[in-house]
Amino acid sequence: MLKWIYRAFKYIALPIVLIAAVAYAYPEKFLCVDSGRVSADVIIVLGGGVHERPIRAAELFKQHAAPRIVLTGEGDDETNRLLLIHNGVPRNVIEVEGDSHTTQENAIFTIKRLRAEHVRSAILVTSWYHARRSLKTFEHYAPEIHFYARPSYFAFASEDWKRTGTTKRMRLEFLKLPGYWLRYGVNPF
Repeated sequence: MLKWIYRAFKYIALPIVLIAAVAYAYPEKFLCVDSGRVSADVIIVLGGGVHERPIRAAELFKQHAAPRIVLTGEGDDETNRLLLIHNGVPRNVIEVEGDSHTTQENAIFTIKRLRAEHVRSAILVTSWYHARRSLKTFEHYAPEIHFYARPSYFAFASEDWKRTGTTKRMRLEFLKLPGYWLRYGVNPF
């Protein structure tokens, strides 16, 4: 019995602990997913962050990455809309989904709209530490739509993480990734 426990630790627990330690030491390498320069039917800006997300979406819009933008998430949708307009995005290309409270709801509520409009591709704009989970969540709920991740890089420098609250959000993300996998079946890999 003791031999079996040792083997289980050696071949299962130890690799998991080592992978977790490396991911935690280099979170920007593990949590951040960036699809690079792409174009799509729509840009989706997830609510949250410290308002760096709509600024990134405005940059992408000006680069002609997509002809319109959908804001998701209750609470900061109006602020994000104003930031988009302030950064040169015309009012008539901005849509708002203002009912969602979680990443899962962002996906479910927005995907319903995307399917009704026959959207085939979308760029997700969120904070760098949220990019993997948001991309995998949207892909999980709509595998027929091609999603790309184009995160914002605000507070990407680790010296800024504590000051901006990124450290706390990043640590929560390490809990939410396996939580979404267990609760909703959203595989983070």
